[in-house]
Amino acid sequence: MRHLFPAAPPSGPADLSTDDLVAAYAYADDRPVRANFVASVDGAVTLEGRSGGLGTAGDRRVLTLLRDLSDVILVGAGTARTEQYGPPPTTTERSARRRSLGLSPIPRLALVSARLDLDPGSPLFTTDEPALVITHDSAPEKQRQALEAVTDVIVAGGSTVDIGAALDALAERGLVRVVCEGGPLLAATVLEAGRLNELCLTVSPLIAGGPAGRILTLPETSGIPLELLHILEEDGALFTRYAVRR
Repeated sequence: MRHLFPAAPPSGPADLSTDDLVAAYAYADDRPVRANFVASVDGAVTLEGRSGGLGTAGDRRVLTLLRDLSDVILVGAGTARTEQYGPPPTTTERSARRRSLGLSPIPRLALVSARLDLDPGSPLFTTDEPALVITHDSAPEKQRQALEAVTDVIVAGGSTVDIGAALDALAERGLVRVVCEGGPLLAATVLEAGRLNELCLTVSPLIAGGPAGRILTLPETSGIPLELLHILEEDGALFTRYAVRR
């Protein structure tokens, strides 16, 4: 992977060492919440219904690194089903690196669900660190009780999920550094709440076409400015990191 901005000697994710990538994507104390997406050159966020079809080897390496730098992976329940999420995988080397950074061996997974249509018997809830569930006070009580028997359920908001309150509740549990992996509606909700600090976007070198949506499901805005922090390149894919400016 080559640095295109800021100026740096040619390199790319495969050519950069893990330490270099950790430095390139390290959290800033004043930017604890980031979103990570991949999109085609024509703006599609999925290919054949899944984002995984857009990924490259470099994108998978960056995805893994962003998870390893975070305290918690925030994802909508629908996206978790579509992308077939399981417990966050790890290796001995990755766990050791996280410990060296003062983090737990494995990042926690937090699922946002308004309807709580989640299976308490899923592998997501049978590990030593089961996925957290974030919902609202009007969610179905029976499903909520079933999930409370297997994991910690965070209730944030009355009739809809208050994502700001949810992020505060995660921070109270020591889960401060957040990587939001979507879907587009959840990430947009974080942005509209004023809590999204960074956007990491991989631009995959292909044209998807079709009806796929954008990385954020937003109404038209007056424009939310971003500050480019870096661009990396590998095999035609661009790896961008932006700070959100208010």
